[in-house]
Amino acid sequence: MRVDARGFTFDVTVDGPPDGVPVLLLHGFPQHSGEWDDVTPRLHPGGLRTYALDQRGYSPGARPSAVADYRIPELVTDVVAVLDALGLDAVHLVGHDWGAVVAWAVAARQPERVHTLTAVSVPHPAAMAHALASDGQQKARSSYMALFRKPDKAEKVLLAWHATALRKLLGGVGDSSRVNRYADPMREPGALTAALNWYRAMSRADLANVGPVAVPTTYVWSDRDVAIGRTAAEACAANVTGDYRFVQLAGVSHWIPDTAPAPLAEAILARTGGTAQAGGTA
Repeated sequence: MRVDARGFTFDVTVDGPPDGVPVLLLHGFPQHSGEWDDVTPRLHPGGLRTYALDQRGYSPGARPSAVADYRIPELVTDVVAVLDALGLDAVHLVGHDWGAVVAWAVAARQPERVHTLTAVSVPHPAAMAHALASDGQQKARSSYMALFRKPDKAEKVLLAWHATALRKLLGGVGDSSRVNRYADPMREPGALTAALNWYRAMSRADLANVGPVAVPTTYVWSDRDVAIGRTAAEACAANVTGDYRFVQLAGVSHWIPDTAPAPLAEAILARTGGTAQAGGTA
């Protein structure tokens, strides 16, 4: 479905029982709401109704041109506005990668709109800041961001030769058809620039303004994540004042929703109080 909010049109994939408990899912870079397609069917038998949002820059009808339009406060306001447009007072919130950053910020700033939080791969911004200041390996893991923040150059590097570098970045999501599913939309005019503008708009001030989270929270991390190391993952707990669970997936890459949908669904069901088993295999 399409949702009009803040003068934009956002694409939202809705599924599950019409009277189910609402769950809003936020994707990461450089993907889209389709990254949840193997997760959401495992949530529906648990009585959950899922809303997978194509966020700002990824929904073609919500793609402003200015870098400042992609600051974290704008992304948070989008989520709240979409919830208002859907008539949802509060939801269980799930986010992966950049979607996790937005989810952390929504939970911290608008806790009345969030029943529970499940953050996937990326920890609380303060935990990342701690790791970057204290762990040289985390600095190396995050070094790719320097390229992503460079206008034009990043696009040229990632899209050259039929987006070879972008496809390599996505190599861990699965087979070539799954890689193409995410890479091809990024080749549309303006799409990759909009996605990269999330990195270009990122500031220490905005990240520092994401305070502690009081809502019940689960953080899911995988030990083969090339972008997020153990220091950042284990520092996450210090930034949650509500009930907190740390779920570690062994032998799984950064692309958890694609490669380990069953254990991820189990973690979400456990956090939200869903009644069904996730079932299936990763």
